[in-house]
Amino acid sequence: MATNKVTTHWKGNMQFESDNPNGKTVLMDTSPEHGGHNSGLSPKAMMLSALAGCSGLDVVSILDKMKVKLADFRMDTYGELTEEHPKYYHTVTVEYHFYGEDLNTGKIQKAVDLSIEKYCGVMEMFRKFADVKTSIHYHNK
Repeated sequence: MATNKVTTHWKGNMQFESDNPNGKTVLMDTSPEHGGHNSGLSPKAMMLSALAGCSGLDVVSILDKMKVKLADFRMDTYGELTEEHPKYYHTVTVEYHFYGEDLNTGKIQKAVDLSIEKYCGVMEMFRKFADVKTSIHYHNK
């Protein structure tokens, strides 16, 4: 069983720096109304970024193996928080946006489905506490 370890170090005020097993770091902070300076990503926003990043890596890798060319690809990820503390995402929506000429919608759909249903571990973690919705949007040039 694989174990990942990150070390998160308080940098003063409401700022934290967290490392990654590969040595890269990310800065976390909060908004001024919560005592921070907006100098980094908020922890909850990082969760949405992790979800999109995990699925995006899958999709790009699968499409590369399928020899599908894209001009651009982005994901818009939305999280709806509960009203009461502890506030957590009860509903999450991931919109996949693909840009290019003559997009192969069949292969793109298959790549996204494989990520959602089989490969993305972060997506599976989110399903443990949130209703996860996805959609695909094609932007042919």
